[in-house]
Amino acid sequence: MSLPLSKIRVLDFTRILSGPYCTMKLGDMGAEIIKIEARGSGDDTRSWAPPYVGAESVYFLSVNRNKKSITLDLKSKEGKEIVKKLLRKSDIVVENFRAGVMEKLGFDYKSFKKINPKIVYCSISGYGQTSEQSHQPSFDLVVQGESGFMDITGFPDGSPTKAGVSLADLAAGHAAFEGILLALFHRQNTGKGQYIDISLLESLISMFTFQSQIALSTDATPKRKGNLHPTITPYETFETKDGYINVAAGNEGLWKNLCKATNRLDLLTVDKFMVNPKRVENRVELQQELVPVLKQKTSDEWFKIFTEHDVPVGKINTVKEALNLPTVLVREMVIELNHSTVGKMKTVGNPIKMSGAKRYQYKPAPTLGQHTEEVLRSLGYSKKEVLKFGTEKIV
Repeated sequence: MSLPLSKIRVLDFTRILSGPYCTMKLGDMGAEIIKIEARGSGDDTRSWAPPYVGAESVYFLSVNRNKKSITLDLKSKEGKEIVKKLLRKSDIVVENFRAGVMEKLGFDYKSFKKINPKIVYCSISGYGQTSEQSHQPSFDLVVQGESGFMDITGFPDGSPTKAGVSLADLAAGHAAFEGILLALFHRQNTGKGQYIDISLLESLISMFTFQSQIALSTDATPKRKGNLHPTITPYETFETKDGYINVAAGNEGLWKNLCKATNRLDLLTVDKFMVNPKRVENRVELQQELVPVLKQKTSDEWFKIFTEHDVPVGKINTVKEALNLPTVLVREMVIELNHSTVGKMKTVGNPIKMSGAKRYQYKPAPTLGQHTEEVLRSLGYSKKEVLKFGTEKIV
């Protein structure tokens, strides 16, 4: 059985992370991704290094598998004509320039819709296409701060802290992926294309769930709590004899199991700890009871004890340790590819497992312009014409 998007072609004008992450996921699902890059320099992340693997940026390699790279001068007459030819044979366009850039090039949705009425066109930007900030430059770090995320991340006595990954970019990439799939379903039912407007700021805010609801429904402003949960306890990181572990007693049954595991059944009869709302109100007192207990054994010992008592528990792994977990490996979340210049390399796979589709066929990230001739020849250009485009610095 073929992959879900095996007959879909995507024109990918994106660079850096939010857009490339989205189009990579579309490529994983079988779509043909034609990545259009600036002649000479390409995607910004090709130079976001070190680290490198060979001559390739690790950052670029991480989010650009399953793509064909062509270089193109989008401002030239010939470049614009090539884009239009590609558009006629494409299903999806994804771009993540600042609002207005694609319109200046003549590549906005209205212009493309006239050429291909069924096109699904997705724009990803910092603040969306219609806000007062739409033309303002933005990156993930800026949005993490503006969204409120950094104000609720970190420890109470520390400074605002960003996530260890570019969370706003990734949230927007996920939202774009979802929106495109919905638009394809809409097109299947109506025969009509659609425009999708994705904002990094809105995508990140949409993930706040209970934190934003606290702000909207009460007089409280969510604040940094380190590794504590605002509405559940014990649900936090505990220090052990030799390190740290995460313990998550997310309901009353698990609270009882935790008390059994720590040999503190007496806590079940203490009124101020009997139900979660009371435990949250008396969090400091509860920590005074549990913290000394957890320090008495090693992380491995507690992991075994909590697991035996069916309490959710986990070690604090490094990224390398996480990528070598048996569960991660057996479910093929680490895959091996054969890159044209790097050779054999490992990367992270796709987390979506589908019973009704064949296994993913991963291809490594392309070198700059690797598929320019192949793609142009597929449009009917002769080898001589392609060489001429190169001489004239069109490709």
